[in-house]
Amino acid sequence: MKRTVNFASLLAAAAVAGLMVTGCQNRTEQAAEAKADSLENQADAVRAEGEQKADAIEENADKLDPKLDGKDSAAEQSEENRAQAVREGTEKKADSLENQADAVRDTAK
Repeated sequence: MKRTVNFASLLAAAAVAGLMVTGCQNRTEQAAEAKADSLENQADAVRAEGEQKADAIEENADKLDPKLDGKDSAAEQSEENRAQAVREGTEKKADSLENQADAVRDTAK
């Protein structure tokens, strides 16, 4: 009987230790997931801000050439090119943040 109690104690201790290790991994993974989610939220904010800036630039460009003749003036085209550059730049920044989020998730696995 004493041998059974010792075996049961060892088994219980091993089970508790296993649960503790699993719990630590879950907390680590949860923290990584939270950080990755934060980075993705930042990426969304960067995209939204970039779109707002680009839209404002395009609205200004439209004011530079009020004719509806289908031809852009040089000033309007310049502003539209600038708006496109803003979009591309913010998209690049947002992609970088999403890549960081992916890396955080990958290292937590």
